Amino acid sequence: MASSSPTSSSASMIADGASWFCAAVIVALILVSAVKEDSVPYEPVRGNLQLLNRACDEIYVVGEGETLHTISDKCGDPFIVEQNPHIHDPDDVFPGLVIKITPRPNQP
Repeated sequence: MASSSPTSSSASMIADGASWFCAAVIVALILVSAVKEDSVPYEPVRGNLQLLNRACDEIYVVGEGETLHTISDKCGDPFIVEQNPHIHDPDDVFPGLVIKITPRPNQP
């Protein structure tokens, strides 16, 4: 059996040290990101005030607690289902769903 040369032994030590260094950097990044997430102040949504004040743009993202009926009433578009063929069941609407609407002009 051949003995390992000093060059391969030192290369192995360098690779092992680099692996430990990378592992330490990854753990440090995970810890820093966890601290940053915790430092963001949490502001709960009180009622649907934010939902009521949202603009009715042509591309609309459904918010928490919204239904197609409430969006239709707010934006004045009774044809939401017809304009969005990806909505197969009008009762199956969830936050984050992107829909197309035809917004009504702002009324005083």
